[in-house]
Amino acid sequence: MITTIAFMLATAGAALGAPESTTYTASTEPLGGLMPRQILDRVDDLFRGDSSHGRMTMRVKTAHWSRELTLEEWSKGKEKSLVRIRAPKKEKGTSTLKSGNDIWNYLPKVKRVIKLPSSMMGDSWMGSHFTNDDLVKESRMADDYDYSITFRGEDGGEKVTEVTCVPKAGAAVVWGKLVARVRDRDIMPLAVRYYNEDLKLARTMTFGDFRNFGNRSIPARTVIQPADKPKESTEVIQEELEFDVALDDSLFSLRNLSR
Repeated sequence: MITTIAFMLATAGAALGAPESTTYTASTEPLGGLMPRQILDRVDDLFRGDSSHGRMTMRVKTAHWSRELTLEEWSKGKEKSLVRIRAPKKEKGTSTLKSGNDIWNYLPKVKRVIKLPSSMMGDSWMGSHFTNDDLVKESRMADDYDYSITFRGEDGGEKVTEVTCVPKAGAAVVWGKLVARVRDRDIMPLAVRYYNEDLKLARTMTFGDFRNFGNRSIPARTVIQPADKPKESTEVIQEELEFDVALDDSLFSLRNLSR
């Protein structure tokens, strides 16, 4: 679930891309043999698998408080995800189940399963800077946006490329523009900037600490930062992750959610 968000997002403190005043020259030339669509598909698919299981640490910092959660996550296909809080003790067992476009939360203190209404989809997920809506959207940049390479150059000695995406007419997306930045040598994502309908920067997601999980190299650290609250952020550290594991559909049931 979080892994999917990270690249829509789904899928900070790191490189935010070239200054907004920079003049770009659009290009559709291939990057290392890859065209812009292949770059976007690479970014979208990096975390995807037929199924996955992992553990992660999520640190949330706001103007008034901070918290750290240990999470365990399972996913199967694009429709099913389950996340449980394992620590701290006072929140242990709190869980979120995604099935299709529906989300349920289990609150162990009151032993209740609650289905989130559409009016709450824009609310924060587990106090983070992700929203409930982030969990159910499965937008693909290359399918829902028109795109072109708008920047190539160096940043901190690293050759990078940016692909700018603007929504296609009628696309069911919430963003007015996306800018995805990758490093040229392995097409690993470094950042995605999200702009609202007025084309003002809304949030930035950055990636780092690249590690191998099984046969995949992925960014183990993801940070999301709202543009209007520069001192706030949500950081996700992937501690363990395995892909294409055998998961029974019963794992993603309401009965299992409350266990």
